[in-house]
Amino acid sequence: RELDGAREAQKGDNKIGTTKRGIGPTYGDKVARVGFRVLDLVNRERFPAKLRERLDENNVLIQSLEGTPLNYDQVLAEYTAAADRLRPFVTNTVVFLHEVSQRAGNILFEGAQGTFLDIDHGTYPYVTSSHPIAGGATVGSGLGPRDISRVVGITKAYTTRVGAGPFPTELTDDRGEAIVDIGKEFGTVTGRRRRPGWLDLVMLRHAVRLNSLTEFALTKVDVLDDFESIDVCVGYTVDGVALRGYPDDVDVLGRVMPKYVTLPGWKKTLRGCRSYADLPSEAKAFVDLIEREVGVPVSIIGVGPGRDECVVRT
Repeated sequence: RELDGAREAQKGDNKIGTTKRGIGPTYGDKVARVGFRVLDLVNRERFPAKLRERLDENNVLIQSLEGTPLNYDQVLAEYTAAADRLRPFVTNTVVFLHEVSQRAGNILFEGAQGTFLDIDHGTYPYVTSSHPIAGGATVGSGLGPRDISRVVGITKAYTTRVGAGPFPTELTDDRGEAIVDIGKEFGTVTGRRRRPGWLDLVMLRHAVRLNSLTEFALTKVDVLDDFESIDVCVGYTVDGVALRGYPDDVDVLGRVMPKYVTLPGWKKTLRGCRSYADLPSEAKAFVDLIEREVGVPVSIIGVGPGRDECVVRT
């Protein structure tokens, strides 16, 4: 965390928007092949020496960035306590998961963050340090790609982003403020205000490709209940030329102009809806447009914050 915060401070106006929780430096150690594994943490014999080596090196870096060096004895005591608590739960998860799969058990993987924060396929460098795309579930778990039978993409009825980076459909007016207020759009880790924008179907089409999505869960549709009209981005142009897909260059993404389709709002609460037939025609038109443009069905429609406040289409 000390390294993460110090590096972010050095960037000045070019900050990435990291949560400063130490995730980036941890993944950096992993790729450099000097990181700790859980097996190291719970090994009482080898961990202290490995910690000493890593702490000495990192303290040099921390001091060069004008940060506060860490105390070895204090860190060792904290990690030892954590290791004692975690040790009973450590096992060979590859073997465990394959045994579950072979006896036809159900396994659910839930990805953190989102597709466009993926270290390889996101809006680099404004990304996280891992693979939130569906393929990350196989890399991280040890199950193979053919073991996955269903891939559900989760998207809000609008777009949000935390931190810096280009955002073609961003709303900076009263409509954006309404989305933030009604949808309570603040980061769960940092409490930072999320940047709001209209739903971007160029991004969703790209997400379908990257994740092999079988369906979408469309959440927070009720946040748009009071809007007179709703814009949906269906394409991009740059310098008047239509793009064939989502750009892989963050500088190009910062210059795109979104092409919108404007739909009438439904101007009524959706929170009592429990079947697709219950939805007003304007809300159905919104869902139909999404399905038509991205080529993947919307199987779940969120109409409120409660666990049961959704429409499930079978």
